[in-house]
Amino acid sequence: MLRFDPFHDIDTVARQLLGETTGTARAPRFMPMDLYKAGDHYVLNADLPGVDPGSVDVSVDNGTLTLRAQRSLPSEDGVQWIASERFAGTYMRQLSLGDNVDADKISATYDNGVLSVIIPVAERAKPRRIEIAGGSSPKTIEAGHGSS
Repeated sequence: MLRFDPFHDIDTVARQLLGETTGTARAPRFMPMDLYKAGDHYVLNADLPGVDPGSVDVSVDNGTLTLRAQRSLPSEDGVQWIASERFAGTYMRQLSLGDNVDADKISATYDNGVLSVIIPVAERAKPRRIEIAGGSSPKTIEAGHGSS
């Protein structure tokens, strides 16, 4: 099934004007990700196939979560490339975090080419029950005692 992309031609022209080259030096176009809420935390899963785990960096600065990773092509001398379709270079994605997350407790793992980031909801943003206070002189009502 073919998909119509009205921005494909504009994207191609922009890449040519900005001097991006084709072939083995192509830069990654995007980092596909999923983000969902599960209970008291958010889960972000980003696909980074073929990325060296040592190059993956997750940081938070001033309310912005930044995901960064590097994938390199083998640099073997004397290699004649027949096809080069895999992207190489730096992947980066930034997300603005709201006030309702606990940035100090964010954790991340990288397994089988998937970066998983756990973003906990802040205590102040979790739902809580509010106690209702009575008037200045609380009254106690006992059941089963009638007046005759």
